Amino acid sequence: RAPRAKALSLQLARGSEVLFGVAPCWLALCRARRALFRLFLKQCPGGSPRLAELALQAAARGVPVLRVSGRQLDTLSRGRPHQGVCLEAAPLPFRSLRDSEEPGDAESGPRLVWLVLEHIQDPMNLGALLRSAYFLGVDRVVASRSNSCPLTPIVSKASAGAMEVFDVYSTDDLQGFLKAKSAEGWEVVGTVSRPEDVEDIPVISCSEFQWDKPLIVVIGSEGEGISLETQLQCHRMLAIPPGRALHPGIESLNVSVATGILLHSICSQKWRHGD
Repeated sequence: RAPRAKALSLQLARGSEVLFGVAPCWLALCRARRALFRLFLKQCPGGSPRLAELALQAAARGVPVLRVSGRQLDTLSRGRPHQGVCLEAAPLPFRSLRDSEEPGDAESGPRLVWLVLEHIQDPMNLGALLRSAYFLGVDRVVASRSNSCPLTPIVSKASAGAMEVFDVYSTDDLQGFLKAKSAEGWEVVGTVSRPEDVEDIPVISCSEFQWDKPLIVVIGSEGEGISLETQLQCHRMLAIPPGRALHPGIESLNVSVATGILLHSICSQKWRHGD
């Protein structure tokens, strides 16, 4: 009787996680910003060009490549859409503003745009926000550390891999950070879905907003928006005017959709000025 093949161990290294999907795995391999342990590829009759490229990239990085069944990939990705590939890797942490603050940011150009995220908890929203920020030319993303989603494989997949190439920073003191940037000459603008909910802070339509100094755009949580403490650090608030009278209950946009609209309106001014 032929000896039985040794079962493939899907047990992960301690502290590791599993990326899934072609774009996140490919970009994680290309950038190598995190420790990479094993690449799992689906067994395909005749092979797949995309998977072959992933195998070559893994080999160039010295990452072991294992051919596994679709069911095993389903287990590794916990049933999420993996497109035939999973990658075991170390988690990707937020970068610390304390350790990486670059002196003279405000003097490097008036057309800097930073996106600040307060208490974004849904990984799908966070991934979509990072994808839009990267695509539209945001210079830096900063997230509040408390009550916020970490940089998980779900975030990477939702960002189409943008998380693997775009640094995301975090701060433990969001209000202190905004106050310090304001003192350095930055303009801080918040966002609001219902202008009538804001008092003592000017509210302007995003289509009318003009800016000529380094800019921070603050996005609030999915349910509550920007906290009152953070609102008090904002010079102006931006709103997206609706295209019709809205029925009660559907008076706002998904946070990632709203942010994409706002960032396009803001960043298009960078493009027109050639910055």
